[in-house]
Formats: sequence, structure tokens, C-alpha cells
Amino acid sequence: MHQYQLTFIDLALKREALRFGHFTLKSGRESPYFFNAGLFSDGEAVAVLGRCYAAAIVASDLRFDMVFGPAYKGIPLVTSTAVALYAEHGRSVPYAFNRKEAKAHGEGGRTVGAPLAGRVLIIDDVITAGTAVRESLDLIRAAGAQPVGVALALDRQERGQGTLTAVQEVEQQHGLQCVSIVTFAELIEALSRPTDARVRISDEQLTRLRAYRERYGVR
Repeated sequence: MHQYQLTFIDLALKREALRFGHFTLKSGRESPYFFNAGLFSDGEAVAVLGRCYAAAIVASDLRFDMVFGPAYKGIPLVTSTAVALYAEHGRSVPYAFNRKEAKAHGEGGRTVGAPLAGRVLIIDDVITAGTAVRESLDLIRAAGAQPVGVALALDRQERGQGTLTAVQEVEQQHGLQCVSIVTFAELIEALSRPTDARVRISDEQLTRLRAYRERYGVR
């Protein structure tokens, strides 16, 4: 695994953005873990997170001209990623995000930041039902730009309604490339090799993660 992946996992554990226990998801499934990117809620956390996104994006070799963050969680994600792309990789790219409701006064419009143009990379936390991504695609295409990919913090690698994961469905249905900082399989691998930052998970919790992947995962 890459260092940026381990850095992300350690940060998620430290901020309790990644928790273990018994959680009921919107799908009705009982999950042994829960991920909440909203808990990366201080300056250090969002700065480190942005560097992890930027590293994953650069490693993917995906070609893009600007980045876009779906409101609301995508706003700090896209901002910190744009900062990190410049600070860590010397690439200054325009960024934008959307409003939930169009502004009727001032400059108006549905987006804030740079005009949507060229090849656009969407920055989000996870893809569950894909609703936020589809709304972003409609907005980007309506502006005459081309969505080319989605960068995620975590790919759950979990089946949707059919045999594919939500991420695979987005890739196939919309012709996008999805990039993730870590996948669920990589998360389990890292947690199987504890360090001082990763000793919080018990053998029982690790067993439940592996069982959940066997039951609902797509390899």
C-alpha cells in the first residue's frame, strides 16, 4: 500500500471518522463499520485529507482540467484537494462547487468558483446510491463541460441492487473513471497489520469486517 493510504486510514481512526460496531445502513444492511467524512472537521484533518486525495489523483494518471465538489461535503473536499494539488504537486487547477438552490441575486447561478469547463473531476467522500454524482453530472454537462471521473475517500466495494458495486455502476453507466484513496479490501489489509495508530480494532471486529466483505462485497 502507498503511504498516503496508510496516512488516510490513521487519520480516519484518530478523528473517529471510521468507527466499528453495529450500524444499520440506508440499505437495511447491518454493517460492522461506518465512515463519516464530516468528522474531518479541523484544519489539520482537512489539510491531510486534501493531500491524500491529491496523491491518489496524481497516482491514477487521470487527465482533468478542473475539480468540482458536490454540496455540502464536497465543498471542503474539493477546496483542500485543489490546495494540495498545487502545494504538493505543483499543479494549480480551477475548482468549483454547487449551491443546493440557485442564487437569484448578485452573480446568480448554481455554482460557485471557476466556470465549469473542459474535463471535470468530481471530488466526493463515498458513492452509495450515486445520487450526488448524477446531480453533479447533469450540472457539469449542462454547462458544456465533460465529467471524466470521480475521486473518493473510500470505495466500499459493496454490491448495490445487482451484481455490481455503486462505483462500478457509475463507471459503466456514465463512462467515468473512479479513483479512491482506499478500497474496503485495502482497509481490511491495513487493519490486519496494526501499528500504534491502528490497535483500536479487535480480532472480533476484523473478523466481522471480513465476513461482511464475503457476504456483500464485489471483488
